[in-house]
Amino acid sequence: MTDTPPDTAQEFSRLAHFPVTFFAVLMGLFGLALALHAAAESFAMAALAARAVLWLGLGCFVAVAAIYLLKLVRHPAAVSAEWHHPVRLAFFPTITISLLLMATAIHGYRPDLAAPLWLLGAAGQGILTIAVISGWISHRAFEVGHLTPAWFIPAVGNVIVPLAGAPLGWVEISWLFFAAGMIFWLILLVLVFNRLIFHAPIPARLFPTLVILIAPPAVAFVSYVRLVGGVDPFAHILLSAAYVFTILVMVQVPKLLRLPFALSWWALSFPLAALSVASFVYGRAQSSDAHLVIGLLVLVTLSVVVGGLLWRTGLAVMRDEICRPE
Repeated sequence: MTDTPPDTAQEFSRLAHFPVTFFAVLMGLFGLALALHAAAESFAMAALAARAVLWLGLGCFVAVAAIYLLKLVRHPAAVSAEWHHPVRLAFFPTITISLLLMATAIHGYRPDLAAPLWLLGAAGQGILTIAVISGWISHRAFEVGHLTPAWFIPAVGNVIVPLAGAPLGWVEISWLFFAAGMIFWLILLVLVFNRLIFHAPIPARLFPTLVILIAPPAVAFVSYVRLVGGVDPFAHILLSAAYVFTILVMVQVPKLLRLPFALSWWALSFPLAALSVASFVYGRAQSSDAHLVIGLLVLVTLSVVVGGLLWRTGLAVMRDEICRPE
């Protein structure tokens, strides 16, 4: 006989298996808020929706962060196991990326609140980037099969820093993070394509992370435009690269639709948000109605995707399909 009632033990077990990948949900919600905010400059009706999604994201952030902090306190060994997991390690920076996106989304309403959030997120992102990359280069147990587009998250997440950093006046720091993100994007892009072409296919559970290919050039475009103050040839290259990867991913949609639900499906949300924002930014900067239409179409798709993911995630939680050992 044990001292812990069965129900309590079950709850403890669920808490221990609460995944760090849940923070990817927050990236999707804050990404949608930013996309709606970008759309509001051309389509006024999106302003109210942007504020509503931002509040939803803030509520979810508090809930998810509180649960994961509780997991850290009660089950530190489980958190350590995730940190040493060859795939989940890459998802830890989604915590700081969520903070950076939160700061960016809040900046348009309360710059005074955005500043401390950005500082916390940028500091955490820098620490996690060094920690994760150090883990990669000092660890000899990684195999080619462990490499997925999710590996872009810790390194390329740095290009998110200038989104709020540049408007807040932290220009030099923003350039530092931007440079780091671009360098590691190119390095990881080569590695990921080597894995995709010459090795076994990505497991079905992680296949949705392929959509992450869209995010780095799309976010980098918006950050670069904010840093230099306009669209130049390099900005054109970044946005065009985002569209190229989007077309590549669109070809994979039939395969995606046949896959069962997993939290990795949230990988679809933030890249679409980044593409929508990038299209709106370019459309207004270059007075291109075509790009504004693209931004709107992507935003509509993103809204449907996030709505479906919220419903399916809630269903999975009620069915106890998520917080389980793998």
